[in-house]
Order: sequence, then structure tokens, then C-alpha cells
Amino acid sequence: MSRTDATGQVGGTARALLEIEGLTVRFGASTVVDRVSFAIAPGEKFALVGESGSGKSITALSVLRLVDAAATTGSIRFDGEELTAKSERAMRGIRGARIGMIFQEPMTALNPLYTVGNQIGEVLELHEALRPNAARARVIELLTRTGIPDPEAKVDAYPHQLSGGQRQRAMIAMALACRPQLLICDEPTTALDVTIQQQILALLDELQRELGMAVLFITHDLNLVRRFTHRVGVLERGRLVEVGTTADVFAAPRHPYTQRLLASRPQRVVRPVADDAPVLVDAQAVDVRFPVARGWFRKRWFQAVRQATLELKRGETLGIVGESGSGKTTLGMALLALQDIAGGEVRLDGRRIDDADRAVLRAMRRRMQVVFQDPFASLNPRLTVGQIVGEGLALHRPELAPAEREALVLQMLDEVGLGERHGVPLVLQRYPHEFSGGQRQRIAIARAVVLRPEVLVLDEPTSALDVTIQQQVLALLGDLQARYGMSYLFISHDLALVRAMAHRVLVMKDGAVIEQGEALALFAAPQAAYTRELLAAAHLG
Repeated sequence: MSRTDATGQVGGTARALLEIEGLTVRFGASTVVDRVSFAIAPGEKFALVGESGSGKSITALSVLRLVDAAATTGSIRFDGEELTAKSERAMRGIRGARIGMIFQEPMTALNPLYTVGNQIGEVLELHEALRPNAARARVIELLTRTGIPDPEAKVDAYPHQLSGGQRQRAMIAMALACRPQLLICDEPTTALDVTIQQQILALLDELQRELGMAVLFITHDLNLVRRFTHRVGVLERGRLVEVGTTADVFAAPRHPYTQRLLASRPQRVVRPVADDAPVLVDAQAVDVRFPVARGWFRKRWFQAVRQATLELKRGETLGIVGESGSGKTTLGMALLALQDIAGGEVRLDGRRIDDADRAVLRAMRRRMQVVFQDPFASLNPRLTVGQIVGEGLALHRPELAPAEREALVLQMLDEVGLGERHGVPLVLQRYPHEFSGGQRQRIAIARAVVLRPEVLVLDEPTSALDVTIQQQVLALLGDLQARYGMSYLFISHDLALVRAMAHRVLVMKDGAVIEQGEALALFAAPQAAYTRELLAAAHLG
């Protein structure tokens, strides 16, 4: 397939299945999609990439006419039919039947009040007029086909009873129930571990070839685009700036924005640690257990962390990797004394903290801080940024006068790139919802670092951010570590980020530490089979 022109037309192919010409979407005075044109051939996998706010999802939702309160112009033709001219009733016959969609977060896309079987069966009853018993049999067949274990039981499960990967497979089963001609995938693997990502992509690839359907794949993960798609379109602030075959665009990007995106892969920002650097955190044979109800009189225990042993030196970054459920976050919370342990010891600078009293823990909190995965969930929406960042100072440094505290908050916000000179006016008076995802993560970092902690636990701190913003946050963390000599526990399932940030890496599986060592050496020659599987799935190159 040859490189395409700026409209995205496929040279030398049959009539396109989906043709978008001059699509413009406005919300009030704001134009979020600006004269976008591209085409997708039958059986083709086409990716739309770009940063948050570039218009990717709005473009996809416009195909299904699911964008409310927007002024839309331009042409959207599907299999030769103009979708913009169809009635809502006609569109309901197309959605789910001829065009399927997989959403980014299945936990919000699936109705928590209905079983998975009921939700998938509803699609079959609506579009294929199947009776309930026939629909149930077909649902079990679909769950089997998409790789969900024990489908006869899972058909009656509710979404919260499935794992993240299983929920995504259920979404795929629902989207493919009527064998659509076009499947729209909106960030279908963003929150999944690398091995689960690999499985989902392999499943989509197999089903796409089997059904002969076209795929519109929306993502900010360029690694997935390179592995999965035939062609790619690049959106910048609502405009399509480049279209071509995936191989050509990745090998020789023409537009400066595409070049910047491709250059935004995580770069190593590690500075050496002194050989005689003291150990700050010392954990020995840490066990963490959770009770699981089993009848009225019996209790079963789930072992979340098993005999975990590690050391963290001053100024060092220790990366903790593993799949969801491996115990990464639980171990991190145990090291912060935010999670009780069933066995072992945790020491901070030689002093045991896992069984410390409240006075010792309160003093320790200033020395150990945490940045959580989702800054919007961890920042109080009712407090201003000034109150959020200054809250820890008010608690741990009560001797400071209000003016001194405000000065420290402003200095910290300036250090993380949110001051007046960075184009962020009145930052102290604004609320979290007024900032972008990357800016909110900077606020969360400022809140933790303003106390000048010695240890900072970073729990998936960039998982929801675009590649360019990820790189900015990594550079910021590297600068702060060099400036203040902090030690980082960097918890992530993104191995590229861990390789960029960590001096040493610890690999967890089923609650146990199965391997640890110097980062580059471990990535180059992993000893454990599980680590080799993780690295193979990550396609780090």
C-alpha cells in the first residue's frame, strides 16, 4: 500500500468503507475538529494518533453521531451512505450492528447493575432478533471466542467481578456480537498491563482477519500503532497534519509535530548514585495479607505480598514492575506504613516504622510522601491549588507564618512549571478541574515535594498522560531528585518508563519478588522467565 496524500485517500484500492471529508466539529466558539479528511478501506487497520485534546475521540464519536451539543459540518460516508443525513432511528440500526465500538474504560462503559451476559445479549436481541435462550448461547460462544475463562459462569458475572483484561474482552465480545464491518477502538488497552495489552491486540488482530472488518484505532501509544496498524493519521489541535502508511510515517515523519511525537519516547534521566550512599528504606521479609470472607464462621486470607525484601539508597530510584495484582502498590503502601504488615520489618533510616506509634509515624510522614496514579481523584476538588499544596506545610511545619507558607507554595509551583512565568496566572486561587491532566500531575508532585521528603513513592504517576507530557514529567522528576537528593520508589507497569527512570528494578509476580538488579543489566539479560515474558510483551526495541 503506497503512501497516501493529505486527504488520506488510499491509492489503488477499491471504494473506501469509511470516507470522511472536511469534518469540522465546534463546541460554541471552540473548534475541536478542523476540516479533517481521511478514508478507511475494507479490512484496513487505520490509527488516529495525537495528544489529549487533539480531536481523536471526537472524530470517532462523530462517525456514530454520538457527539452532543456540537455543531458538525462535513461529510461522513459509510459503505456509500451519508451518515450525517440519516435519522436517529436509522443510526440506532447502524450502531452496534454495522459499526461496533470498544471504549477506553470498560468499567464505566459497562452497566454495573446488569450481568455481562445480559448486556451482550441485549445487543443480539436488538439487532438480530434472537430469543433470550439463543442470545445466551451466542453470548457464551462470544465469551469463549474472546478468551474469557469459564464462560458458562462468567456470563452471569457483573462487571466488578471481572478483571480489567476480562472486562475489556467482554467489551470486545459486545462490539463484535453482530459482526460489524467497522470496529472503532478508543484507547482499548490504555489501563492494561503489557502482557494483557499483547493478548488484547493479538485477539483483535485475529478477529479482524477472521471477520474481514476495518478498524479505526485511536490511541496515544505509538508503540501499539507501529505493531498493529496499516496506516496512521496524526492529529494536532483538531487538524490532520500527516497521513500515510505506518511504516513510512514512523521511518520518515514529514510534519514537525509528528517528529516531536516520535521523539517523545522516554529518555533515560538517571544520574549516578554514590557508592557509599546510605540505605534509607530497608524492608526484610515483608508479608501482607487481606481477609476474604468465607461463610459466617470461617475466614480465608489472601496473601498480597510474600516475603518481600529490598533496600533503597539515598538519591536512588528503585522501579517496581509487574502485572496488576502482583502486589506492587500494596508493597509501596506497606513501605509507607499506610498498610499493616503480617510479618517482616520496614525501617526508615535504621528506625523501624511498621510497628511505630502515632507520634513517630507523624514525624515520618514528612520524610516519606506519595504521588498517586490519578491526580484528579487524589486532589480535593473543593480546595484551591494553594490550599492543596500548602496543606502538608500547615500540618508538618506549623511554625511557618501564612506569608512564609504561601511563599514556599509559590516557589514549589514555579519549580514544577506552574508559576506566573510559565503562563499560569492566579495559580493559587484556581481549582484542580481548571488544569490539564499533566498540570494536575505537577500539582500532585508539588504537594508531595514541598515538604522536602527523603523518600517519594510514585504509583503509576504518568500512566494516563500523553507521551510528550510523560517525558516532561520524567524530566521534572529527574531534576527534583538531583536538586533535593530524594529517593524514589517508581511503581509502574510501563517498562519503558521504568528503564528511563530507575537505577535498579524489582520484578513482582503473585505477591513475590522474583528478580531484582541493576536496571540496564536486568533489561538486557533478565534471569526469570516471567521477566523475559514482560520484556517481550513490551517491545521496547
